[in-house]
Amino acid sequence: MKISFILSAVIVLAVRCTSGYKMVFMIHGVMSDKGSLDFLSEYIKQAHPGTEIHNMNLFAHYYSLEPIWKQVKGFKAEMEKLLNNQTEEVHLIAHSQGGLIARGIIESWDNHNISSFISLSSPQAGQFGDGFLHLVFPGVVRDEAYRLFYNRIGQYTSVGNYWNDPHEQEEYRQYSKFLAPVNNEAFTDDSKRFRRNLCRLKRLVLIGGPDDGVITPWQSSQFGFYTANMTVLNVRQREGYRKDRNGLRTLDKRDALILHTFDGVQHLTWHHNITVIRQAVLPYLD
Repeated sequence: MKISFILSAVIVLAVRCTSGYKMVFMIHGVMSDKGSLDFLSEYIKQAHPGTEIHNMNLFAHYYSLEPIWKQVKGFKAEMEKLLNNQTEEVHLIAHSQGGLIARGIIESWDNHNISSFISLSSPQAGQFGDGFLHLVFPGVVRDEAYRLFYNRIGQYTSVGNYWNDPHEQEEYRQYSKFLAPVNNEAFTDDSKRFRRNLCRLKRLVLIGGPDDGVITPWQSSQFGFYTANMTVLNVRQREGYRKDRNGLRTLDKRDALILHTFDGVQHLTWHHNITVIRQAVLPYLD
């Protein structure tokens, strides 16, 4: 039994060394599971033979509505278990809500070894749209949703954790338990730590597009968002970037902030679109 275990470990290490590709972790989106990312996983394996991929299946379907920090803790623990104290660099790919969980992992993990973080249409600057809202809260009106989310009870849902109402910014900063802190829009004792850990990335790849149909505004996938008068500012126009609150400007200065915009791609097809995979995923999995 012991010899068999050692032999298996040697084989795994040999595959990693000969493939030349870093390990890849994946996190699915809201109301979904690992199956949504199976196509992307298999495509990467075919394009980069020998790549070790962990398509994690925690918090599937309705469990994906649990608080984001709870999910961050669970996925981070799974990654640590799979890494088993290895220090080699790895990549992290996440879709939709999973991209926020992934960023929570990165920002709360001191001395992490994540090289490329690839965010597939994730509401990195928050969500403010009926289309997405009605997927999980039918009947709730966008302009009244803050009443549901901006309180202690509302923050027990993942969606409430990143609901960003541009007209209710004071309450957003007061009640948001996840997004406002990790974006350093509400400063905490962890603010400097969150910024430092995000800046450890070799690449932050932000993928989105105008035909997404779910992420609202779609520019949120690239840290753009609404002003109070509903004008959309892109990431480089926003105050948080200009003041480098969460490190995006620092990443940009060393060409580590990479934006990819694609027309004609809907929200549930980013991880199945061959053009997206070839142009915006594979090049960053070296």
